[in-house]
Amino acid sequence: MTRYLLAGGGTAGHVNPLLALADLIRGTEPDAEIVVLGTKEGLEARLVPERGYELVTIARLPFPRRPNLAALQFPARFARAVREVRELIRARRIDVVVGFGGYAAAPAYRAGAKEQVPVVIHEANARPGMANRMGARRTPYVGVTFAGTPIPNARVTGMPLRPEITGLDRPALRASARAHFGLDPARRTLLVTGGSLGARAINRGISGSAAEIVAAGVQVLHVWGGLTEIEDPGVDGYHVIPYCDRMDLAFAACDLAVSRAGSTTVSELAGLGVPAVFVPYAVGNGEQRFNAAGVVSAGGALLVEDAELTPEWVRGTLLPLLADDARLADMGERARSAGSLDGTERLLALVHEAVAAAPTR
Repeated sequence: MTRYLLAGGGTAGHVNPLLALADLIRGTEPDAEIVVLGTKEGLEARLVPERGYELVTIARLPFPRRPNLAALQFPARFARAVREVRELIRARRIDVVVGFGGYAAAPAYRAGAKEQVPVVIHEANARPGMANRMGARRTPYVGVTFAGTPIPNARVTGMPLRPEITGLDRPALRASARAHFGLDPARRTLLVTGGSLGARAINRGISGSAAEIVAAGVQVLHVWGGLTEIEDPGVDGYHVIPYCDRMDLAFAACDLAVSRAGSTTVSELAGLGVPAVFVPYAVGNGEQRFNAAGVVSAGGALLVEDAELTPEWVRGTLLPLLADDARLADMGERARSAGSLDGTERLLALVHEAVAAAPTR
């Protein structure tokens, strides 16, 4: 029996791959013990218990970015968190620590090393976060989603994805998926989404041309998100919903997606062979542009800036693409060639390798 400590959280980008790996472990190793380490403030505080896993929390410790009181207090607080995780590893006789970045990951990496427990790291983004960059210096077991990710000891495993995505048969489900959203089963369909919070530039840039898009024979499923109040253009055939808890069906329903370029979204769309227009989030360290680079280079997606989402772009680029069956089919195949759906299995194989190589404790 293997005892796993899965560490990470804060955002969906950290929590979702963690849960995907946990689900695969639970499905293939029924006697395994899984403990998740996170914080009380992150999404893991809700999502992990909902999925049926034990969550242990530690204090949220942002890395100090400037000299101030928090920076002076950080070393002592970090050392305290490491001690707590070391005690957890000893008490639960943990065999391996698997981290996904975020506030809980850095203390877990340090504690695992001090307890001589193998540490495995998964980096979701093409530009790695600080916790993973630091942790990767001390372990040979580092899985990355995208080739070329600048982090020590990287091996491409792909993104751990949930079974609803990896087992999705888009052609077989297309008609029923469209019916699920009240769409015409026979009509060309555009999916527009900026994620759970939404993206103002995408929302307004596409919905502002709603009448023209629908007049071209295209129906739209627009997942508005929670960032701003919904502005439904009120055009028949343009369906606006506040959020979507069945993105698998949204992917099955669409012929083309316009989306932000978060690592999970890029991995899901590419793995499923969905042609896409990626609109990278401009704030932060620019990782979304790099997340999409591989599939864009392969010809499976276009990259468009926020400011380019104008009626002229819709008229000159989006609508001709939606009308071109051959190009959409070719983009779908090219996207699939740049993606993969076996990231969960490949990451678990890396974890098993680490466990097998560890000295007997």
